[in-house]
Amino acid sequence: MKHYLFTLILTGAVTFTLTWVVWRVSMRYKLYPGIRERDVHKNPTPRLGGVAMFLGVLTAFALSSVVPYFQIIWIKPTQIAAILTATLLIVVVGVADDLWDLDWFLKLGAQFLVAGIVVGPGGVQIYYLPFEGMTYVSGWVSVTVSVLLIVVVMNAVNFIDGLDGLVAGVALIANGVFFAYTYMLTRDLEYTTYSNLAAFIAIVLVGVCIGFLPFNWNPARLFMGDGGALMVGLLMAVSALLVTGSLPPQTLLDNDQFGRSQLLGAFIPVILPAAVVMLPLLDFGMAVIRRMSKGKSPFSPDRKHLHHRMLDMGHSDRDAVLIFYAWTAVVSLSVLLMYIGTTARWPGLYWPGVGFFLVGAAACVVVTLLPSRGLPRRFARDRTPAPERKSIP
Repeated sequence: MKHYLFTLILTGAVTFTLTWVVWRVSMRYKLYPGIRERDVHKNPTPRLGGVAMFLGVLTAFALSSVVPYFQIIWIKPTQIAAILTATLLIVVVGVADDLWDLDWFLKLGAQFLVAGIVVGPGGVQIYYLPFEGMTYVSGWVSVTVSVLLIVVVMNAVNFIDGLDGLVAGVALIANGVFFAYTYMLTRDLEYTTYSNLAAFIAIVLVGVCIGFLPFNWNPARLFMGDGGALMVGLLMAVSALLVTGSLPPQTLLDNDQFGRSQLLGAFIPVILPAAVVMLPLLDFGMAVIRRMSKGKSPFSPDRKHLHHRMLDMGHSDRDAVLIFYAWTAVVSLSVLLMYIGTTARWPGLYWPGVGFFLVGAAACVVVTLLPSRGLPRRFARDRTPAPERKSIP
């Protein structure tokens, strides 16, 4: 664990420093676009935070290559090379879009290319999927499903990037829970080492988000932009596929490994990765249905995302972000508790996790709906534009 903790602290410190540098350079040379109609912020703000985040990820991988504890993740150097190459490409495309507003079709093509690099040369894909006691082995279906999952998660994360600190905080919580899951899974399967690529990527993302969040918290001085959001989505999808797609079927269907519930035993490795990105996936699905029902492109921008709706209900920017954090924590932690309960043989097995979800979800519903009963004065005050910041000379 100390190696992961060191990675977390180092990645966070490096990302924080690089984010400050990127912010200074962006303000010095006015590397920021104008305000769009759907934007929530009122002052021009740089969107190049993804550059600093990528460099933080790259630094973590570079240092891991010389740490003996992490040598096991370098057994397949081609896989890491494919993941980092894909990450670089998606950051470049995202930054280009942040600066020059690329056509959506071009961005989507780039996302499929990036996913293809991870799935093809990288070999990161779903090899086994349990269903009703049977396991379907991969083939061309595996490749297709894996590519689509990566593209969907990238866009889902990118779609919720509309409020200060939203993506960074949600990703921090989600990857923190996912790291805990992968770490415990490695322990429960009695592997010879706790070091694995999925856990490493998850903890690196936590460190990157911790380092970036101080500059992105409301009022944000720097946005991660499409470059950062797409990168976070890509690496979250890769981390999930590395766990879910590679567990052998005999392990997935073994109740002695995953507890006494056949349903949860087989599907928790599938449920938890979906749970940690539940809110982005929900927003993405609603946006696609909403836009296509009107005959528009599923990637055409609008101001009807979940965070926009929460602002319209009367939440302040910070309140809306904190509520998103709460929902993410409740959903992901409840599934993690189900896993712990079944493997540790708690009384009730997975029911403590279900109880946690019911109580947490009820509390989240209350705080989500509360402003709909009317707080117009506070809402008006929170929506007042902040004084324009001066550029750094």
